[in-house]
Amino acid sequence: MLGLDFGTTNSAVGVARRDGNSRLAEFGEPGRRSLTFRSVLHFSGLDRKPKRRPEPTAGPWAIDSYRDEGAGGRFLQSLKSHLASRTLSETYVFGWKFTLEDLVALILGELRRIARDELGDPGERVLLGRPVHFAAGPEGHVDEDGDARALARLEAAARQAGFTDVAFEFEPVAAAHEYERSLDHDELVLIGDFGGGTSDFCLVRLGPSTREQADRSQSILGIDGVPIAGGAFDGRIVRAVVAPRLGLGSLRRSEHGKTLPMPAWIFSRLERWEDVSFLAQPSTFETLKQLRFQAVEPSKIDSLIRLVEDDLGYLLYEAVERTKLDLSSRDSAMFEFRELPRRITQEVEQYEFEGWLEPDLTRLASCVDRLLARCGVAPADVDRVFLTGGSSLVPCVRRLFVQRFGDDRLRGGEELTTVARGLALIAASR
Repeated sequence: MLGLDFGTTNSAVGVARRDGNSRLAEFGEPGRRSLTFRSVLHFSGLDRKPKRRPEPTAGPWAIDSYRDEGAGGRFLQSLKSHLASRTLSETYVFGWKFTLEDLVALILGELRRIARDELGDPGERVLLGRPVHFAAGPEGHVDEDGDARALARLEAAARQAGFTDVAFEFEPVAAAHEYERSLDHDELVLIGDFGGGTSDFCLVRLGPSTREQADRSQSILGIDGVPIAGGAFDGRIVRAVVAPRLGLGSLRRSEHGKTLPMPAWIFSRLERWEDVSFLAQPSTFETLKQLRFQAVEPSKIDSLIRLVEDDLGYLLYEAVERTKLDLSSRDSAMFEFRELPRRITQEVEQYEFEGWLEPDLTRLASCVDRLLARCGVAPADVDRVFLTGGSSLVPCVRRLFVQRFGDDRLRGGEELTTVARGLALIAASR
């Protein structure tokens, strides 16, 4: 049985080995192989044929195709963030309809194919990771029905990809199993898994006393999570640095002569990577052209139109990620995005970035405090805090846990593969 971590940004797939460790599939071309697979698709405009359903490339090959082609194709990313959506169920690519399940199945199918070739697993049975709560809504709100909707869609996509037996496990529980491999003593551990779309927490007893239990669920004291993570952090940079150069906060003159602000909804969607490509539709282009005609500063709207029309969302994402990564180790970073008629450059101070994240950090802290209170556990009673996922490296996120538990109790793991390794270990017992 495969363990598969289908992530908002990165995915990974693996199997358990006889020695109790896990083995992950590798992706990419020789010389630049990786244990993670970017959760992206690219439909090339060069292969557009009216009577033939387009077939995209996925993962690293999708990024190569996107870079080689430039404008003209369709690049899709962060599809996992749409799974709980009430409104987005399908889209059209070159006139052909694709449901959300179709798109996710294309990624899962490629992961299954590579796992079969590299790991020798036929890919009929899969244990998929899932967050505690799937992201739903532009502000990361939890939809009461969203989790069930997302799981149903994800299972349907997995079956469409060729898996006949589909099961789920919480992602922080999977991370706990991977962390436990290093223990020769018992610990009460708080697991924090920070993905691209969600942050999930698990309070669990781990170690020799629980490792051989037939029902490991008894060792889990509680789980909780919030649909806020790396993507939301990126969105704060887009709102503060990028959006004002594209028209946010600027004015327009309506057909009745009134002076009005630019509509905020366009820029809200620009902050969510999963929405950027979906702006490229006729109705949006008509709106943007009208706004450009009305704009007091039309050059800003020209840049916005270029961003959408040339499908530059992934290149913008890379620029934002570089800045965020730099700010994880430096006091300041230079944001640069040169692909627009008027390039965007701005120095960002770490204290500014942390100020933008304050609402997100408050929700993360509240989630952790809520989990501890519900379990009746004081911070002093937690033996270890294990943090994984890319956003766990953001200094102000780490500081949140240092303030509650102390720096000496914090541990980190292989940030992008911990969940997949844990899923592979759990899958071996099913």
